[in-house]
Amino acid sequence: MFTKENLLATVAGTVTMFILGYLIWGMAAASFFEAHSITNVMKPDDEMNMAFIFLCNLFAAFGMSSLYRKWARGYHGFAEGFCFGAWIGFIIGVGMGLVWLGTSNFMDPTGHLAEAILDIVFYGLVGVVISLVYKATAKKEA
Repeated sequence: MFTKENLLATVAGTVTMFILGYLIWGMAAASFFEAHSITNVMKPDDEMNMAFIFLCNLFAAFGMSSLYRKWARGYHGFAEGFCFGAWIGFIIGVGMGLVWLGTSNFMDPTGHLAEAILDIVFYGLVGVVISLVYKATAKKEA
């Protein structure tokens, strides 16, 4: 579990999640989600705790990297990584999105649909990074 490949993929995945998450949800889609929010549950910028966001990304990347290692079975590449990550995004975006839509009142259906699509793409790209790190660090056969 704590192999060099897994730890390097975790670091790369963490950085990717942190930066890409900010670019997508903090910048590109912020006004879209603001328009589709029913109840504002966000903390003001000065109250957000980046340490918790970083830890979330670290644990999520470690989990993804550990699962990817078992799932890929030695086949590492763009397509394998994106497919793996997209399934994670599907579980989170569609699965949890439907739970939130059915149990809470903080976004309209359009917001949840957009969130599901963004989750699939986001986790797909994180999966690509994890896969490429595994490919780059794989033991080479002589």
